Amino acid sequence: MTELTLTVNDEQQTIDVDPSKPLVDVLRDDLGLTGTKKGCSTGVCGACTVRIDDEPRKACMHIAGMVDGKSIETIETLSDGDDLHPVQEAFLEEFSLQCGFCTPGFIMSAVALLEENPDPTDEEIETALHGNTCRCTGYDMIFEGVKRAANEMNNESAAQPADD
Repeated sequence: MTELTLTVNDEQQTIDVDPSKPLVDVLRDDLGLTGTKKGCSTGVCGACTVRIDDEPRKACMHIAGMVDGKSIETIETLSDGDDLHPVQEAFLEEFSLQCGFCTPGFIMSAVALLEENPDPTDEEIETALHGNTCRCTGYDMIFEGVKRAANEMNNESAAQPADD
């Protein structure tokens, strides 16, 4: 066991953990953050996508010892009670999910994309989501959810008064 210090969803956490334990298991089992889903455990499906130092990463492919001192954001950090993040809201409005198992990973990838590129092309959306797999839906509804979120976020920022 090794003591690790992580910043998870803006809260510093110090935990004793096997440094070879997958990050997805640390988040779910040790920290109780079950929004991050454990799918394939091989980095293929993307259900476990989180942001590590602002970059979308697959939590099953990172061991605990690799993230000591890092900042990690999970799906739990996006909403504030019933107040959903625009990407979460857009996914609901566009019916971008069916069973929902893959949804947290898609949303974390989409949020990272839209923070970096607020007006992505269809090709840029496809590229950003290429590491996420959905077994239930066609991808069209997921892409429409990302486009709707981009549009809503852009309209929201345009409506904000400029700081003087």
